[in-house]
Amino acid sequence: MTSLMTFKDHFSRLAAQYSAFRPSYPAALFDYLAGLCAHRGVAWDCACGNGQASVALASHFEQVIATDASAQQIAAAAPNQRVAYRVAAAEQSALAPGSVDLVTVAQALHWFDLEAFYREVRRVLRPSGVLAVWVYGTLHVEGDVTDRLLQEFYNEITGPYWPPERRLVDDGYRSLSFPFPELDPPSFRMQERWDRTHLLGFLRTWSGTARYVEQVGRDPVEELERRIVGDWSDPRSQRLITWPLLLRVGRRP
Repeated sequence: MTSLMTFKDHFSRLAAQYSAFRPSYPAALFDYLAGLCAHRGVAWDCACGNGQASVALASHFEQVIATDASAQQIAAAAPNQRVAYRVAAAEQSALAPGSVDLVTVAQALHWFDLEAFYREVRRVLRPSGVLAVWVYGTLHVEGDVTDRLLQEFYNEITGPYWPPERRLVDDGYRSLSFPFPELDPPSFRMQERWDRTHLLGFLRTWSGTARYVEQVGRDPVEELERRIVGDWSDPRSQRLITWPLLLRVGRRP
């Protein structure tokens, strides 16, 4: 079973950047998830990172328990009166049995010991409670030249340095088992208008970028910026950035 001592920690050293540069999930996603729940007492946001989903859930639930195995991520998380942040492994939440109406996992299921996590979900989730997991796919940026360079950066430059679990993100978790009968959710996407500096900061939060820096000894984003400048010369101008959001949802019988 995964523990706080053994979990694969790719993000603690990037906690501050993660909080500053990651995109936001659409409000419609949380409206949809809350609408599936007969009770809106407690939501458990597992592997909450900087608390993006946790704070959004707090608008719909009386209490949100937000856990992450990284103490650094918890320390950098956004405070909210309805959110209780705790350091805990996904497979060992310490939540009471049958106490949770909704379990969410945003962009993190691929790091878990699945069988152990699903046992924990069955233990803490109420009958008819909901499990929702999601990832966002590769970004697309307004402007063909910059978008092509970013696809190259993802697939060819940082591609060899991504952890092997990244392939599970690329297939939208479709190859993973799921513990409950699945629902058919609507399609969602994430969109932001960012300037060039913010986009480059986001690329530096990628675990593939971080591993490139560790192994090669230089920042690949610097070279990418030199290549992008010809198409995106004004660093203050903003462009539309879009990520497809890939969602799996099931209800406990």
